[in-house]
Amino acid sequence: MGIYIGLDAGTTSLSAVAVAAEDGALLAAASLPNTATRHAVVNGCERVELNLAALGALAVRILATLVDRLGERAREVAGIGVTGQMHGLALLTPAGQPLAPAITWQDRRTLEAAPGEESTLERFLRLAGGEGAFQRMGCRPAPGYLGPSLLWLVEHGALPAGPAVACLVPDALVAALGDGPPRTDPTDAGSTALFDVVAGAWDLDLVRRLGLPAGLLAPVAPSGAPAGGLRREVAAEVGLPAGLPVANAGGDNQASFLGSVADPAASLLLNVGTGAQISAWLADYAEVAGLDTRPYPGGAYLLVGAGLFGGRSYAYLAEFFRRVGASLFDAEAPVDLYARMDALAREAPPGADGLRCAPTFTGTREDPALRGSLTGLTPENLTPGHLARALLEGMAEGFAAFHARMAPALGARERLVGAGNGIRRNPLFAEILAARFRMPLAIPRVEESAAAGAALLAAVGTGEISDVRAAMARVRYLEG
Repeated sequence: MGIYIGLDAGTTSLSAVAVAAEDGALLAAASLPNTATRHAVVNGCERVELNLAALGALAVRILATLVDRLGERAREVAGIGVTGQMHGLALLTPAGQPLAPAITWQDRRTLEAAPGEESTLERFLRLAGGEGAFQRMGCRPAPGYLGPSLLWLVEHGALPAGPAVACLVPDALVAALGDGPPRTDPTDAGSTALFDVVAGAWDLDLVRRLGLPAGLLAPVAPSGAPAGGLRREVAAEVGLPAGLPVANAGGDNQASFLGSVADPAASLLLNVGTGAQISAWLADYAEVAGLDTRPYPGGAYLLVGAGLFGGRSYAYLAEFFRRVGASLFDAEAPVDLYARMDALAREAPPGADGLRCAPTFTGTREDPALRGSLTGLTPENLTPGHLARALLEGMAEGFAAFHARMAPALGARERLVGAGNGIRRNPLFAEILAARFRMPLAIPRVEESAAAGAALLAAVGTGEISDVRAAMARVRYLEG
């Protein structure tokens, strides 16, 4: 069987892996910082955009590195799978060229509003007909999502003048690498707040109520299906044959599940990167208040609790410690401040001597205005170690709150699977999660689980692996 490459365009980094279709074994890996993202604050709201041309250049660079690391085995590569950050908005020409920077899931421009006026996000909800309009959309509208961001562009006269296709960041990367027309898939489309995940199609009635141009929305094709061949100019730069199958993209949440979970009906996936998600596989569609029901390749669904309390919450605390050192002592933080924080957190007892942290520093998807808090402060627990442990325990409580909502729809689950650097690189946090859920926690052998999932999905798309469940059966875990 062949070798498949998986490429993950994440929020803070790009990763690429090469895996064997036969057994899912990792053969090579590479990573790069995502330097294509730009942050700015306008009218008090953060705008986060992604230079798609720069992202494409990074993708070519990382693929070339991966091919070099494969050496002679590069000739066995049979396809490329793509995944990446969901929810955002990319605008391309019908030939796949970027028309403007992408608006990412972290963008907050749809919350801008003059005093006494509604924001674009509030108007989006009103025009749609209220919360009930999104029961079958797979997600509730939130800042940075394709639907509300598209309305913002319409209202500000910022849409391109010529023909355009609206898709998501992973779709734009597929278009940069392959020679097929821009398209999306159900897993990414289901993160836009415009896609009926039960019917498997754009909700055109909703789109019309919102006053959005329906003709702008990308065609939807199956996750992992061949989407074109590797462009000749890209092939020459990376050292792969032109025309090599490039697969239709998939959302990073679903790709991470595919690349992490061997037994979907018995497992819960906890994924901590910049954000945080708890995901559970469902054979049939179900609705649970406050959770997303996202399409999953192969006709199933994922019930997902998506939080903003992931790795960036721990990063906020790290930045606070850096500022304390610089402001009070003119001292620089150690190079690996996170390791020091983890060590101090381990010295604090479970429960952090009564200190509680709600790590909702930037709100929640349901309530973007919500803010974090510390309670139970005493002279004894006002220490860096207690603060770090309380934050980790607060993140675990966030996961547990999502699980409490989804549990009635799931039945018993026997195992936690931990993915993402926020768990893999923090053994204490893994222990806290296992204790909170009272389940063993397994770590996948392949570190870049979303990229691995994209690679396996591409192998399903070409027919080399029979189906998604057979692909997941190739997942293996670290021992102990």
